Formats: sequence, structure tokens, C-alpha cells
Amino acid sequence: MKSMITLKSALAWFVLSAVFCLTAADAGDARRGPFLGNGFHNGWVDQHSVVLWTRLTKTMEMNRNGKQFVDPGEKVNKQFMQGKTTTQLIPDQIPAGFRLEDMEGACPGMEGEARLTYYPKGEEKKKIQTGWTPVSASKDFTAQWKLKNLRAGTDYEAVVEARPNAGAQPSDCVKGRFNTAPAADAVRDIRFVVVTCHEYPLRDAGANGHEIYDTMLKMKPDFFVHTGDVEYYDKPHPYAWTEELMRFKWNRLFALPYQRSFLANVTTYFMKDDHDTLKDDCWPGQTYGAVTFERGAEIFDKEQFPSNDKPYKTIRWGKDLQIWIVETRNYRSPNTMPDGPEKTIWGKEQKQWFFDSVARSDATFKVLISPNPLLGPDRKNKRDNHANDNFRFEGDELRAFINRHKMFITNGDRHWQYVTHRPGTDLWEFGCGPGSDVHAGGWPPDDKRPEHRFLRVKGGFLSVEVSRRAGAPSIRFRHHDVFGTVMHDEVFPAK
Repeated sequence: MKSMITLKSALAWFVLSAVFCLTAADAGDARRGPFLGNGFHNGWVDQHSVVLWTRLTKTMEMNRNGKQFVDPGEKVNKQFMQGKTTTQLIPDQIPAGFRLEDMEGACPGMEGEARLTYYPKGEEKKKIQTGWTPVSASKDFTAQWKLKNLRAGTDYEAVVEARPNAGAQPSDCVKGRFNTAPAADAVRDIRFVVVTCHEYPLRDAGANGHEIYDTMLKMKPDFFVHTGDVEYYDKPHPYAWTEELMRFKWNRLFALPYQRSFLANVTTYFMKDDHDTLKDDCWPGQTYGAVTFERGAEIFDKEQFPSNDKPYKTIRWGKDLQIWIVETRNYRSPNTMPDGPEKTIWGKEQKQWFFDSVARSDATFKVLISPNPLLGPDRKNKRDNHANDNFRFEGDELRAFINRHKMFITNGDRHWQYVTHRPGTDLWEFGCGPGSDVHAGGWPPDDKRPEHRFLRVKGGFLSVEVSRRAGAPSIRFRHHDVFGTVMHDEVFPAK
């Protein structure tokens, strides 16, 4: 009974927002869809622009009573790690006689049109409404809008509508919000949250999704950063050996009530890592099943998430904070390449952009947000990040620069929470930890190294707060468990 009440509570926002937009005259269209089963979310916000994303669906909710996937086993998956194109890529995992949309969690797409209306909070008379945008199967029935000329430091209300075709009444509607970054000279307290490593089978709130989304929504952060491994293509139920299965995993994840409610109401930045690009430790030129690395990157960068011209960006959040969102998959060298000046994770262009933009910044606090660690420590068998000897040359270059500019590092990828400080330097790294306790692991809980200020092999998230007290700026890093309890706290005054 308790779980049912919780689910109903989580769905209340979605259902009530849809009812708000529809009228009795619209009932005919509402019965046949399309719907907005994945809600909507945003990305790449700065002072004056943002990108909003949505997807049209056949049903208002995911298929909660569908069939379970067949697990073909890790041995079969390893064969597909090398690439394979056969008609068995999907049927190997679906019971005979059933389709992908019959499976538990399915949220199939539907053709139709979407429209966006937005306005500064409390100023509905100043609303701007886009035209109706048609969606198609070629983009998984998604639509995006890049909004410009927004006000800095402003809360915006947004309404997304769906309809089946031109002339029809709206068949579904979702309300939400986002906020723009304050001007570079604005003195504002800012709080943001950082997460990593989610997987549908490892969610901890059952049909609702991941507990941390309900927790973080109550904290009302100014923005949210997902550092990658948003979902895992190369884990079972199902293994995403095809584009269709990759899309299935996104559609299922974003139909979860906690995720859907949070993402429609919080300003967000999404980054990608290996598991949600293609497969574990991947790089350009590889394949997984029938999908190439390049296509996997395109699905993330241009289809399933808000798109930006570049997959990296720096954003000023007032006088005291500037963040750097970096890309660590698209430009990287093979792990197998000998280390040296030409071996890279960031690529020459992005690295030069980083050096130049950091050098120009006069923000009180500078925070690098990376999908992967730069300090670690990491496991000896890992070979794909700057904390590993495999990329030591570029890692040393970046660490020396970050140390000179007294930047802080926050990162994802690792399935444990930690704070690392290298004695004798200004290098600090805050690993946010995985999205649920069941997803934690990979590091012995009692293996606390000299550089560790904090170590916890559990799930949760990181919050970062920049504030002024009596005119003195400080930055605070807190590790939370999945229910929000503070597990560790570090505060740094401005230098």
C-alpha cells in the first residue's frame, strides 16, 4: 500500500499539469494521443539562452506490466562488444511472440507535433509561443527548441503541448520551469548538485525511479549536472546492441516519475561517458553490436538530450562562480596508444579552449566538472581516465594548470564518494558517487589512502554552494546520501 501511495504522489505533478492544459472539448484528441510520457527537460543554459527538449509518446505512462527481457548472458554480450549486425540483435532478448513495446518499461514514440510556450515567472502576459514542430521516427519523435534573448538571473515558466496533426486540439500538456544564470557581476548565493552513474535495474525507489531525484528536487538547486553514465548500454535487460534498444533505454529512464518531475523543474547540464556513448572504456572508431561509436555519440549529443554547438561549455553563475563542463569521449585517443604528448582525452581544441577561458576568468571560485577523475586514486586495472598511468602525460599537464589557477574538481564515473587532496598543492577533487546504494562498489570501504579526506562506498550526490557571509565569499562541498543526509562537509574561503 505504501509503495502505491508513493507512486501516486510522484505522478501527481505530471497528471495535474496535463489536466490544467486540457479542456473537455479536447477529450477526443486526448484519448488518442500523442502524449508527453517523457515530460521535458532543458540543457546548456547561460544568462540569455537555453535548449528545451521533449518527446511525443503513444501512451501517457510507460508499460508497467510488460514482459521481462531475456538475459542472453555476458558471454554473448562479449561477442557483440566486437560488433555484429544480424537480425538476432533484438530477438535474442525478447520472448518469442512479443515486440519491444510489449516489454516492461516501454514508452514508444508517436508522430505528431509539439509546441512550447514560455514566459518569466509571474508575467504570463509576456509569454512567447513557438509554432507547432512536427516530430519523426528518424529523431525518435523528439523535438528541441533553442531559446535566445532571455533575461539573466530569471525564473521562467514553460508549457509543452502535443497534438496529432495540424488543426487538431492539444492531446497532452506538461508544465515546468527553468532559470537562467545571473549576470557575471551579480552577487548571488548559488547551490548546484552533481550526480553520476544511474541504471534502470539499479534504481532504489521502484516504479518511481531513483530516490535522489525526489531528494534533490526538495533542495531546490539553482542547477543540476549529470556527469555521465546516465544509463548503461552494455548492461542486460536489455543490452543495447542496436539504435532501437539504445532509444528504448532512454525512453524508459525518462518516463520514471521522479526523473520526469525533477527534470521538468530544474535547470540541467548533461554530460556523457562511456556507457551512455557506446560501451565500457570506448573511443572513436569502435562498434558495439550494430552501432558505431560515432552514431552512439550522435544519439546522445543531438537526439536524446538538448543539443549544443559544442559538447563543452563554460558558464558564469554570478560574480563568485564559474563552471566548466567538459567532453571526455568524442576527442579521445585509443586507450591502447602509447602515452605521450599526442595522446589525449580532451583533444587539442577543447584543451586550448579550457586554458584560454580559465585564464580570462575573474570569478572568485572556478569549478571544473568532469565525467572522469583527474586525481583519483583509481583502481590499478583502469586505463581510461587522467587518474590512470595510461593518460599520465596529459593528466600531469592538466593538473599543473588547475593547480596554478586554484580550481576545484568535481567528477563522476567512480562508484564511490570521496574527497581527495594532494598534500602540498591546491588540488582538490570531489567524486559525487553513484545514484543509488545498490550501484556502489569497486573500491574497498576500508582502503582509505593518505590523500583521502573522505571515503564512502555508497550512493548519493554532491552539492556545491557558493555564498557570502558578512561580504566574505566561500564555497562549500557536501556529500549527501540518497535521502539528503550530509555525510561530509568541506568549506573553503576565497583566497
